Amino acid sequence: MEGTVMKREMSVADYGGLNGGGRAMERNEKRGKRLREEQHEEVEREGSELLQDPLVVFGSDIMLMILSRLDARSLAVSLLVSRGWHSVASSNSIWSSKNRIMKEDLCDHVWEFRFKKEAPEYWRNLDPSWKGTGPPMHRYFHPNGTQTADPGDPVWGGHECSYSVVTSFVGEGRIREHYVRINRWPQMSVSRKQDWSWELANHLFCYTSIPDPEKEGGTGPLLPVWYSKTDFSGHCSTRRKTGEGFVSKP
Repeated sequence: MEGTVMKREMSVADYGGLNGGGRAMERNEKRGKRLREEQHEEVEREGSELLQDPLVVFGSDIMLMILSRLDARSLAVSLLVSRGWHSVASSNSIWSSKNRIMKEDLCDHVWEFRFKKEAPEYWRNLDPSWKGTGPPMHRYFHPNGTQTADPGDPVWGGHECSYSVVTSFVGEGRIREHYVRINRWPQMSVSRKQDWSWELANHLFCYTSIPDPEKEGGTGPLLPVWYSKTDFSGHCSTRRKTGEGFVSKP
């Protein structure tokens, strides 16, 4: 009889121990599930932060520093992201450097050369693009400060040509005066066209960089560019970047 009671007491004790172990396992499972859920929420939270607008994450000052390192074409694309991006990407502090031509920019491209309608008739008659007998003439800028033309160029007389880039500044790094001069001929203002190619022009003639998007750091059409007849008749049409967008300049 005593043996039977003892067995029953042991059975109850054993059951209690097993049941307690089951509750412990259940608590561990719940704790593990809660931990996994917290980890999942943390991953989702980090992912959402990664998907946030960089302008919101970094702020306008840091974004200004980032965008200032972009080339002109990439910077132009960033204008289309949002109103906030447009406000930062159109900053004059960024575009002042993009509109400033350097010697490297002159040397990196082949340039088309045309006379304007204001030029003397003698010179216009030598320009094949005016007569419709051929494409515009080409000019080449070299790192040593000289300029050359193609062999057999109708205008080029074999004379030596040297160029200089002149830039003066006012307060806060703003450009006051910026132009290119060849020999003692009239200075040429600097501007950028809609496809981000360069244009150097004065009242007599103009130079336009030939688009070369295949080159690293080259220029080229951001969107398709169609040329009208006047573009091949010696008339230089300029579209330059301003704070309000693009404006045409004859």
